Formats: sequence, structure tokens, C-alpha cells
Amino acid sequence: MLKRRRSKQTVPFPERLAEWAEQVREQAKQLPPGTERENLLRKAGQADTASHVDEWVNSPGLQPPK
Repeated sequence: MLKRRRSKQTVPFPERLAEWAEQVREQAKQLPPGTERENLLRKAGQADTASHVDEWVNSPGLQPPK
């Protein structure tokens, strides 16, 4: 049976997402307009959305459903 490799993340999830989104946007700037560029920009937008959702889920004001 294979063991899972576990590592402790030193950078918080939202920061990693923001950094990755910025890297993807920089890659997109290097490309001419087209499908590949649009896909990269879409991925960056999805990372921004994921960061906002993570922030909302972890907010102290979040109430459980009744």
C-alpha cells in the first residue's frame, strides 16, 4: 500500500491562489489573443472566485443553516 506524502503548507490558501492567479495572468499577457489566452484568463478568474468563496466560508459571521 502506498503512503500519502503529506506536507504542511506554509503559505495560506488564499495567498497561494492569488499568487497563482497573478502568474496565470502574466502568462496570458505573453500570448496573442485567442483561445489559449482566454482559457488562462478564465482560470485566473476562477482562482479569484475560489479565494472569495474561501474567505466567505471562513468568515466569523457565517451562520449554520436552521
